[in-house]
Amino acid sequence: MDRRKFLTGATGAAVAGTVLPARPAAAAPATVDTPRQPDAFGKPGRDFTKVGGDLGNQNHTPLRQITRQNVNRLGGAWHVNLEGGDTSRAQQSTIVAQNGVLYVQTTQQNVFAVDGRTGAVRWKTNVGTETTNMRGVALGQGKVFSTSGANILYALDQKTGAVAWKTQLLTEDPTQGTPEPCDPANGQCGGTTGSLAGAVVYSDGLVYVGMQGSTTGARGRAYALDAATGKIAWTFWAVPGPGQFGGETWEGDSWKTGGAVPWIHPAVDPELGLVYWTFGNPYPRTNGSTRGGDNLFANSIVAIDAKTGKRRWHFQSVHHDIWDYDNVMAPVLIDLRIDGKLRKVVVYGSKVGMYYILDRTNGKPIQGVTERPVPQDPRHKTSPTQPFPEGDPFVPQEPRLDNSTRPVPFYPTGGLFATHWDRATIIFPGAGGGADWSHVSFNPNTGWVYVGYGLINSAYSNTIGGRVNTARPFGEYFAGGLAAVDPRTNELVWSKDSEWSLAHGNGILTTDGGVMFQGGPDGNLLAMNDVDGRELWRFQCGAGVHTSPISYEIDGEQYLAVFAGGNGLPYPDIPKGDHLWAFKLGGKVAPAPAPAPPSKRNQIRAAAVTAAAAKNTVTLGRVWDATAGAPGATENTVAQTAMSPQNLTVPMGTEITFVNPPGNAFAHGAVSFFEYEFDSSTLMPGQSFKHIFTKKGEFFYNDPIFPQNTGKIVVI
Repeated sequence: MDRRKFLTGATGAAVAGTVLPARPAAAAPATVDTPRQPDAFGKPGRDFTKVGGDLGNQNHTPLRQITRQNVNRLGGAWHVNLEGGDTSRAQQSTIVAQNGVLYVQTTQQNVFAVDGRTGAVRWKTNVGTETTNMRGVALGQGKVFSTSGANILYALDQKTGAVAWKTQLLTEDPTQGTPEPCDPANGQCGGTTGSLAGAVVYSDGLVYVGMQGSTTGARGRAYALDAATGKIAWTFWAVPGPGQFGGETWEGDSWKTGGAVPWIHPAVDPELGLVYWTFGNPYPRTNGSTRGGDNLFANSIVAIDAKTGKRRWHFQSVHHDIWDYDNVMAPVLIDLRIDGKLRKVVVYGSKVGMYYILDRTNGKPIQGVTERPVPQDPRHKTSPTQPFPEGDPFVPQEPRLDNSTRPVPFYPTGGLFATHWDRATIIFPGAGGGADWSHVSFNPNTGWVYVGYGLINSAYSNTIGGRVNTARPFGEYFAGGLAAVDPRTNELVWSKDSEWSLAHGNGILTTDGGVMFQGGPDGNLLAMNDVDGRELWRFQCGAGVHTSPISYEIDGEQYLAVFAGGNGLPYPDIPKGDHLWAFKLGGKVAPAPAPAPPSKRNQIRAAAVTAAAAKNTVTLGRVWDATAGAPGATENTVAQTAMSPQNLTVPMGTEITFVNPPGNAFAHGAVSFFEYEFDSSTLMPGQSFKHIFTKKGEFFYNDPIFPQNTGKIVVI
């Protein structure tokens, strides 16, 4: 390909792109033989008492007053700013509803009970000051169960918000029956402990809660607590120690800081007595050299005995992960009729962009899984094979030049399971691509699973010697879309492009009215036809929607509700807020003013420096010293920020000099990518290049020798 066309992306296609292979919407089957779903799941109706809708995480409501024909009459029933209009924090808590009252957490560490008809706050309880991701409360036994940033699980009186009990987790406490001695290296005390994460789940007298912290070496565990007393019923250690099942899959003492945290809520099948939990990547995240073996139960779904915490079965989707392909999602439990037989399945998958449909009684694949040879790097101690399910991926399996996955130039690139070592290598699906952690929906009326996906590259190295991972290279484009997958065959039914990534908490709700709802990073909540994804209605909520919409009923009237508060990923500039919305047919509350949407490119976050302050010069291979207002004194070949200054504001008509200073030891350069505004070629130490900027715009550029070093020039 012509080099200029590669740098500009001039292939004649739009950035948003289309999933491979392109799948236009198909008509729903004339008859859908979906068996009745287990009553034990607790199907929602007038109430929506659990994040995910029911214990199977199906995210579907049988309410049908809102239909494809009348959804355009949907309007705001009421709106409240829960934190007084604060726009400083992102919000990830999905609402739950019972008896006309909504319950929701905020990142500011407050738990609210809100009247579902009027929006009036019935009570508010603070659970601390140390902030963390809050993704939803659980209801049970007349209590509201909430995590806190201080790693305390709270039980609040559902009527008053008063604290019924609280239990400190992720710390050593002999009275709780910790399964092994306190050891600072294992993440249980004194060292990196992680933090509580994921929505809380209640079932049959027990409360289930997980944690996050894989990126810092916390040893993962999942908890079950007695809902009446707060006493720990059991702890499941996600990284087995010596002598435990799977302990031999960790080299040496690497299990002590193995990661594998369960940072999204589980599913529960009360009839089988099993909890289905997904576990994250191992630690170190992108360096496998110190942790030889498959590293169980990282990158796995584990079926755990609900009462005892013992492993019943597991399935590992990625062996010895070095790509952050943790496939952590809220598993979806479905009863299906396949080839005339009733099958109890669990849908598992996520970042790899394909689903593993498993028999939830024993973990065996429904459609089959093949272990295929994959690229190898013995320095990483890579697994010789990886499991590939039968069926279709719902995103491409490698970067493309005609959509947002087109790689930033000069990086080595590869697809699923491509290896890396000391050179940051772009892969797709990336860590924020595929489906990531959005809550999906199973619609029994179409028989399909709906999933939001992201089209986002990542670039990884081994991080040895100060190397920095460019999980999302600066200047790359972000996009995504929505797909429908048939779980009976694991085949892609259709996919629909979006200008936004829809993989970070952008949950999907389907309804018996034939309408599905999903929000986006720009603050819009969309209603779509569940057969083909066609947009039917949209409403501006005032901040990014990175939670799942829910539906409930009061006195025969159907409501829709959503909490819009933004997020920090994948776009760093998603509009944030504290907007709790309820909608109904004929609602009169107007949409919120539209906030500034996030940039579709991964923005450089360094403070802008004027051309005059930088003396109309960019110094290559140096990190800007903001205190001195000058380039740093030493060469840097591993940072993303080694352009001095990294973010430059230039008046139109200004000449800028790009210089590789004589004190550098390596060649450097500055090449504008995708717009091809300038190309310095390779500059040896002491050489320079000049360019006059004659048009307004935003121009990203990087170093062709050390491509993670990226800068931006804004011409005004």
